[in-house]
Amino acid sequence: MRRLPRAVQLLVPQLALLVVAGAPEAPVSAPRSLVWGPGLQAAVVLPVRYFYVQAVNAEGQNLTRSPPGETLFKVVVKSLSSKELVRIHVPKPLDRNDGTFLMRYRMYETVNKGLKIEVLYGGEHVAQSPYILKGPVYHEYCECPEEEPHVWQKTLSCPTKEPQIAKDFASFPSINLQQMLNEVPKRFGDERGAIVHYTILNNRIYRRSLGKYTDFKMFSDEILLSLARKVLLPDLEFYINLGDWPLEHRRVNETPGPIPIISWCGSQDSRDIILPTYDITHSTLEAMRGVTNDLLSIQGNTGPSWINKTEKAFFRGRDSREERLQLVQLSKENPQLLDAGITGYFFFQEKEKELGKAKLIGFFDFFKYKYQVNVDGTVAAYRYPYLMLGDSLVLKQDSPYYEHFYVALKPWKHYVPIKRNLSDLLEKVKWAKENDEEAKKIAKEGQLMARELLQPHRLYCYYYRVLQKYAERQSSKPEVREGMELVPQPADDTSVCRCHRKKPLKEEL
Repeated sequence: MRRLPRAVQLLVPQLALLVVAGAPEAPVSAPRSLVWGPGLQAAVVLPVRYFYVQAVNAEGQNLTRSPPGETLFKVVVKSLSSKELVRIHVPKPLDRNDGTFLMRYRMYETVNKGLKIEVLYGGEHVAQSPYILKGPVYHEYCECPEEEPHVWQKTLSCPTKEPQIAKDFASFPSINLQQMLNEVPKRFGDERGAIVHYTILNNRIYRRSLGKYTDFKMFSDEILLSLARKVLLPDLEFYINLGDWPLEHRRVNETPGPIPIISWCGSQDSRDIILPTYDITHSTLEAMRGVTNDLLSIQGNTGPSWINKTEKAFFRGRDSREERLQLVQLSKENPQLLDAGITGYFFFQEKEKELGKAKLIGFFDFFKYKYQVNVDGTVAAYRYPYLMLGDSLVLKQDSPYYEHFYVALKPWKHYVPIKRNLSDLLEKVKWAKENDEEAKKIAKEGQLMARELLQPHRLYCYYYRVLQKYAERQSSKPEVREGMELVPQPADDTSVCRCHRKKPLKEEL
């Protein structure tokens, strides 16, 4: 019986991986190989649609390494109707070096009749190929939201539980909107502030900025608009903190109590409600277009196989925390264990002459090294999700800061912990070198968990669930406040979206 790999999955039960041991991998069997994922469903609208292929041999065993030679997998995506000429970008498959492949395509126009997706191996159809997606198949900028949010969540197979969301909202059984309107501008909206006040009403986004440092609202704008194009959002009113540090440090038992500020990063001593960071959100929206590093592309660029990686710990980054300077000093003293360098000085410019400035290196080249050191920046290091998606072992600094997915990761199972002052870093690198199989196992477990947690469709699920929980607890009706402006949807000049709605959207007030 063929089985799917233990990896990111959608609408597929998680089954055990058949390990093919020993000699070279047997040739791929196109009919017996497996294909699955959200990109095979018309109703799953994403900036970049994607699905997976598991290579299987003639005996029904899953390949656990790349087939020899250049990959023969190929994907062809085209309109069902020859009369519909549409632009669809289909790059080469991403070889994840474990027998699985990631297939991507980005639509630039809507297809009304539908799509035909051919998955081929050496000219032979793979699994149930061709796959037919009955139209309409909307592109990213088509404003055709699903009117029933539970239907949208079911289509995306959104998790029924998100532990971090439950933890964040435990401090807020109800949300006093009037208290927020009174307090937030006074406490956080001064000249140095980085707060944006949002109202979502009838699936329209309105906002006003509080403070001088709100340029990053472009990132919150774009994900809220993207969500609103896909599903009807609940009516609610909230404040987003665009700065690095979480803001609300009041305890639940204090008077007055904490208020639910939304932020991109949390900490052990704060009560902010956490969303996926602007970095992974923006890279998801701009994948295969405006960015090169995103949650999908990284999976096909993880460097040499484990045995061929350089047995050193590696770090490159800015000087945004003193421990990063310590890393460089440790590297100078222990070059056989650690290769660390600062690529830009801002906070500790006086240290540049002493420690030197390292040349910039492409992120994909990080994975030439077996061990990756993850040290905080000003807050949590936003490179961490990308490091986890690679196939190197991550040595993670103990930190009070966290992103939305950290709660699911366990030390010594998904990564190796290191002390905040880095005093045990060299010891942990030596342990990894002396326990290569165990280090490799932890690296793989971390990678598989990251693949599951950081699928782009899961980001949309997470954003929606936060907005939904927030709206459920809000005690007052949201309003478009004085000074707010409508955040318009981008003009859809490429195609006409014929939305198949059961009922028209409510008119905006």
